[in-house]
Amino acid sequence: MTGTTDSAATAEAIPTRLLVFGLAHHDGSVHGSDLHTVAAACGVTDESVRSCMRRLVAEGLFAREGEGRAAVYRAGPAARSLLDVTHQRHLLAYAQDAAGRGWDRRWRLVTFAIPESRRSARDAFRDHVLALGGAALQPGVYLSPHPWEPEIVAGAERLDLSQHVGTHSTDDLVVGGERDPRRLAASLWPLDELAARYESFIATYGEVPAELEQMRRDGRRLSETDFLPGVLHLAVRFNDCFSSDPLLPPELLPRPWPGRAARDLLARCRRLGVLARENSSGPALFRVFDEAISHLP
Repeated sequence: MTGTTDSAATAEAIPTRLLVFGLAHHDGSVHGSDLHTVAAACGVTDESVRSCMRRLVAEGLFAREGEGRAAVYRAGPAARSLLDVTHQRHLLAYAQDAAGRGWDRRWRLVTFAIPESRRSARDAFRDHVLALGGAALQPGVYLSPHPWEPEIVAGAERLDLSQHVGTHSTDDLVVGGERDPRRLAASLWPLDELAARYESFIATYGEVPAELEQMRRDGRRLSETDFLPGVLHLAVRFNDCFSSDPLLPPELLPRPWPGRAARDLLARCRRLGVLARENSSGPALFRVFDEAISHLP
């Protein structure tokens, strides 16, 4: 995408896993033909793709059907869970941005004490809690302002840890003598660091919508070798912020919050970039994101 690729970014800077998950269809499958086409446009070698897919299959995230470029990779339960969490996080973020609120003033906690013999499952469950935006109060105790119980319970069941996990809620939380919700949020999550990363994203890509609008007025189109790497580099930079964002309700955030502006910028870049794409029937990247913004005004 003209103007969106970081000058310092290279093909090696593209996380191949992000490329793979970005090509997932609604059923979680990834088609080898799409994967190799997009990788080639982005300068990622076939060997890098094959190596990444071997690891994902070995980890049980995907199962391969077929060979070579004709292969289809079917998402397993863990990969589907990751895709579902990503989808729900985007929907939540844009819904909260649109509403300007989102908190019922209750804190949710999850507690777990998982034996050392189940260490790998314990680590996977902790990563699941963190992916949902949880903050650690102490080992085995995590907190969120969101009603995350269904996702917590589903994650525990998937890992066969239900007997080790408890969920709780309260409207009267005190940590270190502090009970003010906004100050508690600032102490539990690294909001200043996160805001700086969002501001850096905005500074890097803030002019892109105007560039794309000018392209449309001039009747120019984005080739696949511009569009696909641009989309990926944009996603890499945004994901660097979004993946560590707890998506706190607006009531708990400093104002103005740059995360909202960054998401608006990403949506505008995405919409205008797709409209300017020369090959509208080419492989679709980040379908999950398109669903999240499809109903935005």
